[in-house]
Amino acid sequence: MTTSVFIADDHAVMREGLVHLLECKGFSILGSAGSGRETVEQVLKLEPDVVVMDISMPDMNGIEATRQIRDRLPACRVVILSMHSTGEHVFHAIEAGVRAYILKESAGQEIVDAIALVTSGRRYLSPKVSSIVADQIALRPGVSPIDSLSKREREILQLVAEGHSSTRIGLALNLSPKTVDTYRSRLMQKLNLGDVVALVKFAIQHGLTTLE
Repeated sequence: MTTSVFIADDHAVMREGLVHLLECKGFSILGSAGSGRETVEQVLKLEPDVVVMDISMPDMNGIEATRQIRDRLPACRVVILSMHSTGEHVFHAIEAGVRAYILKESAGQEIVDAIALVTSGRRYLSPKVSSIVADQIALRPGVSPIDSLSKREREILQLVAEGHSSTRIGLALNLSPKTVDTYRSRLMQKLNLGDVVALVKFAIQHGLTTLE
């Protein structure tokens, strides 16, 4: 039976390259998307066997998208394909339920092998990622500040960090601007941060968004 795959990356050239590569290897590509929110919507509708997911995407990062997909479609396997190799990104991705983590610098046959492994029920980490996990696991604190946030708080934190207004965030999440402002104030209090600039720095440091 042919494995069905969905591609999520905010760079069109990368999406097209992955589609070509995987189709040549016999996979069925059900679709692709350039933002985390669109990815969740399409994956819940199409129900692919595997999602190849970037982390840095607008509106919703790949780790949060993975959480939402895994909550609704636990049988769907998510393979992270990212340029980020920090321990923070890797650990949050694993906690979100990804089955494989590959670096873009080593993509190619490796992603084909990773998809085959996760569809057989196994996990896969790139050698460099495995080394990072081994080096940092003993040093990692027991609880990350991100773990104290709700799903909605993480969504709003990313959108605030990306520079969206309360009105724009409210429209995206079906909330009033006043409610968004309340969430933002609660986030600063919960994380002991003094202003929006500190919120943005926090989001970047913990892998919710990037400077790109």
